[in-house]
Amino acid sequence: MLELRRLALLHQFAVHGTIAATAAASGYSASAVSQQLTVLEREVGRTLLERTARSATLTEAGHALAAHAAVILDAAEAAEADLAGTSVRGRVVVSTIPTAAAAWAGALIEVSRAHPDLELVLHQHSPDESLRRLRTRETDIAVVDDWLDHVPAEPGLHREVLHRDPLYLAGDPGGGTWLCAPPGQPSRPGTDRLLRELGIEPAVRWEFDGLPMIAALLARGAGAAILPGLALVGTDVPCTPLDRYRRIDAVLRQGSRARPAIAAVLSALHTFVTNSAKVVNSGNSPDAAR
Repeated sequence: MLELRRLALLHQFAVHGTIAATAAASGYSASAVSQQLTVLEREVGRTLLERTARSATLTEAGHALAAHAAVILDAAEAAEADLAGTSVRGRVVVSTIPTAAAAWAGALIEVSRAHPDLELVLHQHSPDESLRRLRTRETDIAVVDDWLDHVPAEPGLHREVLHRDPLYLAGDPGGGTWLCAPPGQPSRPGTDRLLRELGIEPAVRWEFDGLPMIAALLARGAGAAILPGLALVGTDVPCTPLDRYRRIDAVLRQGSRARPAIAAVLSALHTFVTNSAKVVNSGNSPDAAR
């Protein structure tokens, strides 16, 4: 009988690509990971990894078993969820983008207080990193954003919209300096597309990681930017609505959807976001309009 723990390590190796990265993700030492994968090879009677002095790669048999491992782990997770009953307990790890973490921390604090047996852990990661951690089971819920509204379906993952965050032209565009995320960041393609649609060709670009940092610089008169409402909450930056939005989604593994602890966290997020939207829609101040 194949052991789930070893199959999980093989699955993580297939995602991470190295023994060292698998060790970091699993909490084992590199030597322990290597030993467990060697034991797995003996159990199946096939070579799963081609090893050299400096690297290791999956063999054809390794790729095949890693694919089976993903299915087996999903089934095991679904079985655990079915047997969990209605009790909200255990560990739930949430990986989220910074603006959502800052805006919705209250919901996570409330659900933790309501369920003493729930161990809720929150991490800040980029969308790509959050999804990678979701696939390797380091994360249970990934809160990610999408600026192009083009999200391909991925087998084994469930995605649902948490919030449509309105976009604004913020700051003073008259100076010619535009603040934006560096290339490769999720917001960059979306903001570049919007600038083209608006007929704006920035004379000078300042690039910064983190939308809150850009908002803080705009508050000091640094220039202009296209920013979502959550990044502007609590600032006095002048802004104009653009009739566009970014999507903020919650993504989780299909097998974990029925787990009471995960369902409770998702429900708390949806309720908090819905109630916050009602407050925003009824407000009259510039901050409320965001």
